[in-house]
Amino acid sequence: MFNLTPAAKNILIINGILFFITNQDVIEFLGMRYILSENFKPFQMLTYMWIHANFLHLFSNMFAVLVFAPILEKVWGSKKFFVFYLLTGVGAGILYCGINFIETYKFEKETENYVSNPSPEKFRKLILDNAPEYYNQLYDFIIDYSDNPENINYIEESKVSANQLFAFKSDIPMVGASGAVFGILLAFAMLFPNMQLMLLFPPIPVKAKYLVLVYGIYELWSELNRIPGDNVAHLAHLGGMLIAYIILRYWKNKHGTYY
Repeated sequence: MFNLTPAAKNILIINGILFFITNQDVIEFLGMRYILSENFKPFQMLTYMWIHANFLHLFSNMFAVLVFAPILEKVWGSKKFFVFYLLTGVGAGILYCGINFIETYKFEKETENYVSNPSPEKFRKLILDNAPEYYNQLYDFIIDYSDNPENINYIEESKVSANQLFAFKSDIPMVGASGAVFGILLAFAMLFPNMQLMLLFPPIPVKAKYLVLVYGIYELWSELNRIPGDNVAHLAHLGGMLIAYIILRYWKNKHGTYY
């Protein structure tokens, strides 16, 4: 059913092997961290894309590799395709790391400002702006704190909660090949824009260019309207598409084609 090419096959094998030996310690060590974290290592910008958090995460990424990668590899050749895969994955990681630095640094400064000058309203705003997924969990405390703003116990507890939330959220490792996979999707749509692809749900044909366009719009919307509890790195997906576009435009300008 699938005519696997060498690079695509190796990507599938490596990801599969690593998944079966991956545990939390591996994720903590090889996943990409906040750049100012004491756990950040430069090599994580490469290793993060070979580690997956769970089977569904692995399956969704590798299924895309299985379907789309061999076609691109036949056009570009194994070496060029593998370099493209690495560049989109690493590039997506670097872009994500940069945006994450801006957001996390802002959270850090707002936490420091809160601790130095606490109040119920500032605590509420800190949570809503930086950790909205924990707002419901902290709701009763926020109400009690608002009713007793001078209570020293509530003030100290709020400081501890603010510092703990920052420490936790700033050091969550990012893993997964999604950046490279979204790069593959964009490349496929640019090389074969009018190829009909059959969706699984609903089972209808859609041209590649429209499918990838909808994916891109969805990822952008999801990032701009992040739902509490959404731990998907939408920025990495968008970053992979951006890096892929830059590479393909470079090839187009240099060679007159996308390969």
